Amino acid sequence: MVITDRNDLDDQLFGQFTRCAKFLRQQAVQAESRQNLKELLEGREANGIIFTTMQKFSDGDEPLCDRNNVIVMVDEAHRGQYGLTETIDENGKVSIGAARMVRRALPNASYIGFTGTPISTDDRNTREIFGDYIDVYDMTQSVEDESTKPVYYESRVVALHLDEGALGRIDAAYREFADQADEASIEKSKHDLGGLDAIFDTPETIDALCRDIVDHYENNRADVLAGKALIVAYSRPIAMKIYYKILELRPEWKEKIGVVMTMSNQDPEEWFDVCGGSTHKKEMERKFKDDDDPLKIAIVVDMWLTGFDVPSLSTMYVFKPMKGHNLMQAIARVNRVCKGKEGGLVVDYIGIAGALKQAMKDYTNRDQHNYSNMDIAATAYPKFVEKLDVCRDLMYGFDYRKLIFTNSREALADAIAEGTDWLLEPKRHEDTENFLKQCQLMNQALSLCKSLVSEEDQHEAAYLSVLRVQVLRLTGRKGNGGGGMTYAEFNKRVSDILEQTVHADGVINLFDKNSVEISLFDEAFLQEIAGMKEKNIAVESLKRLIKEKVRAYQRTSVVKAQKFSEMLQNTLNSYLNGMLTNAQVIEELLQMARDIMKDRDDAQKLGLNDEEMAFYDAITKPQAVKDFYNNDQLVAIARELTETMQRSATIDWQKKESARAGMRRAIKRLLRKYKYPPEGVDDAMDTVMKQCELWADTKIEE
Repeated sequence: MVITDRNDLDDQLFGQFTRCAKFLRQQAVQAESRQNLKELLEGREANGIIFTTMQKFSDGDEPLCDRNNVIVMVDEAHRGQYGLTETIDENGKVSIGAARMVRRALPNASYIGFTGTPISTDDRNTREIFGDYIDVYDMTQSVEDESTKPVYYESRVVALHLDEGALGRIDAAYREFADQADEASIEKSKHDLGGLDAIFDTPETIDALCRDIVDHYENNRADVLAGKALIVAYSRPIAMKIYYKILELRPEWKEKIGVVMTMSNQDPEEWFDVCGGSTHKKEMERKFKDDDDPLKIAIVVDMWLTGFDVPSLSTMYVFKPMKGHNLMQAIARVNRVCKGKEGGLVVDYIGIAGALKQAMKDYTNRDQHNYSNMDIAATAYPKFVEKLDVCRDLMYGFDYRKLIFTNSREALADAIAEGTDWLLEPKRHEDTENFLKQCQLMNQALSLCKSLVSEEDQHEAAYLSVLRVQVLRLTGRKGNGGGGMTYAEFNKRVSDILEQTVHADGVINLFDKNSVEISLFDEAFLQEIAGMKEKNIAVESLKRLIKEKVRAYQRTSVVKAQKFSEMLQNTLNSYLNGMLTNAQVIEELLQMARDIMKDRDDAQKLGLNDEEMAFYDAITKPQAVKDFYNNDQLVAIARELTETMQRSATIDWQKKESARAGMRRAIKRLLRKYKYPPEGVDDAMDTVMKQCELWADTKIEE
């Protein structure tokens, strides 16, 4: 039995178990009522996974089930499951603890509790009810396992211009009400501490807050992953004021920003127009979880701060006092794993740094050591500065700074081309590989601390990243993910720099997916490459284009794949061993490109498609063959071979010996018709069979 204390958690966990039904070898069921729960338990001797909420238990005399082979799993064990004893209030009303009610209903069950919130030494309720820890899976292990990402912190309290007295009153608010778990209790506490409204709810504070959030988001976070962000507001009225103020500043954000909060009948009519009912909230959730949806920013008060997972969510703006497990659960919204995500960022406008440090005291020693201070000013920014300096050192000998800060497009284009060429020098191979790694680490740090980095350093980092992308792509490696740039905002920055260049287009165009075929078969383009002053770029460009074609041959033609692969490898070995100069290797690569062009032209002259040409190459690989047949005969054999393969091949024929034998017989019958192979050319049959197998493999992949 899996017990939670909220319907949404019950539904969430039930859905996860349902998706794992095949692994569990049974289908989980969800109790609809206390009576239904009893019916699900009665008569069941073994097996079964039942989901229910705490509210379905009451102080009844009769147990729901007295079997001793029931295991109760309690999620969020730090919250509503407390209370094994009766309590009596000042009016004499007796209350029964939730834990006691569950144990009366299931007296002989075994209990295991799960909590994502550490239990402090001052609070032993959870351990009294569930016993000592069986296992602790801490933040450090979770990050190492890549189950979560680190959460970083940025303080922008100063942007609100609050005085010391105001900050002191905010601090007092933490002690008074920040531990409350439900919105009603929080609203009551806020009413009791109404003085805080004089700080948070002034037009000046709201204006300063919204202007800073808009500026910070646009300049630093809008292009991180999908650009998703939460704004956590102090109260519902303030949430609405933030919404209206941001739309006043950015009217075009109507589809980009929304409010998600509970509503009551006493709320103003205009609030309902913005927040809607339950159907609207579900639609908002769907839109926010869709990375491609225009909705990017959600303003919340308490909703979505627990049990709400959006992997691409990377930014949280906090304008609400929180502490303890409520604070830790809230900021965990930005720690979910997503491709390209270095970590989540919490931007603090209310002074939660002290509360964060206090909350960390309940975590393991290594968590406290690793994550007690995640301020970007003390973590990401120093890392960025360090890696930028390392990249500068690795570029020593090429003075790019005099070119990239001149406001000249031509100079920037030269800096990109010359810097790329400099890195591609074979003697710098080890330093270049190190540069690629260090530049990636620099980018990752910058994605978190961009708001602290000067425009000049951002520009320099973007330039270095352009070089990194150029080298990766020219050497046939990916420039995004898998060792490439991982952040959308940095891709945008790189694009901005590339757009400023004027005559680097010839190199940039090499990266277009559609340009490989066109470029390799364009004599003018090949001559343009040959005439480049950046000879290392020319070598890498030609090498990459030829490698692309060799890879294509490896899917279609056994003969040409082997021929051009060997030619390319021999040429590159001679180049790397110093036996060929830049000019010589470029000439050899150009000749290889022209040979590939000739191959295409030969196929057109013979009237053969790619498949037929591959079989033509296979049967003519032994040069002696052409002494026995004219071209018309060889073309006829190639076409009939292709037709025979298409007609006779069955699924996985090349993996079954009987099918292989049958295919070989069919091919031999065809070749015998043409008296092929001629005497003394016995190895021709092996080449033909290899081509047949390659043809079959390619068809299966398609």
